[in-house]
Amino acid sequence: MKKIVLIVFISMANFLFAGNDPYVKITVAKNGEGDFTSIQKAINSVRDLGPAEALIYIKSGTYNEKVVIPSSKHKITLEGENKDNTVITNNDFSGKQDLFNEKMTTFNSYTLLVMGDDIQISNITVQNSSCNEGQAVALHVEGDRFIIKNSNILGCQDTIYCATNHSRQYFENCFIQGTTDFIFGQATAVFKNCIIKSLADSYITAAATEKDKKYGFVFFDCKLIAKEGVTKVFLGRPWRPYAKTVFINTEMGDHIFPEGWNPWKGDKMFPDKEKTAYYAEFGSKGTGGNTSKRVSWSHQLTKNDMKSYTLEKIFVGWKPHHE
Repeated sequence: MKKIVLIVFISMANFLFAGNDPYVKITVAKNGEGDFTSIQKAINSVRDLGPAEALIYIKSGTYNEKVVIPSSKHKITLEGENKDNTVITNNDFSGKQDLFNEKMTTFNSYTLLVMGDDIQISNITVQNSSCNEGQAVALHVEGDRFIIKNSNILGCQDTIYCATNHSRQYFENCFIQGTTDFIFGQATAVFKNCIIKSLADSYITAAATEKDKKYGFVFFDCKLIAKEGVTKVFLGRPWRPYAKTVFINTEMGDHIFPEGWNPWKGDKMFPDKEKTAYYAEFGSKGTGGNTSKRVSWSHQLTKNDMKSYTLEKIFVGWKPHHE
């Protein structure tokens, strides 16, 4: 009897702790020394609505692919061998002719589209190599509970599309670069310890937060830098009226406009977005972090306000785990 109880106990323990490990591990390698030579084929091989995390390990190489993680694929981790040498790249852009001789839009110009929930990415470069040809998204995320760490996200206009009202997204230790509105969308997204590089005189963010959402984009402990010769960059402009963007303890270079924020005038459908948008800062540092000349409709937060800016409160019921 004792032996039966012990066996049952061990079996239960194995079941409980098995959830911490991937149930399947797949290797992608350009040279054919893995399970697949294509990232997309590796994703396609993962069981739909699988029981636990599926790990796809991607060896160094440049993968010229347009990659989609569909909504039927969840709990997938893409882990690169080296963030600078493991590169997913494509060059689609808005206005480009597709295979059906129709023009692409911003929303299908992506290099990597994430539709599944609980997707994690680390040590990878995601790039849209198109520049100054039109909106060209590198990373388009629609799934919930998305995490990307220690990665490069490279593009020009519209580099990262933080899409959909229900999506929560977490970026940590990432290098992000672009020209115009290169972090945009409706999602609730947190950027922690990221370096954000402006390649042109333009706008960094273009949030489209829904009216009923308390948080849009929140930046913690980030650093804003610019390409040489770039001197006139706004922290953001409202793509939609209730845009919400907050920078906390962020170091800002001298390329940031003293006014900080732009109201996006000329939008006939939403003419007075500065009356409803919520833009705020706390503890801004560096030459561009001088807030004395910020637009009157932006906010400077207090230490008491910081109680509302925790991951638990921003993400409501989800805290990205730290590895």
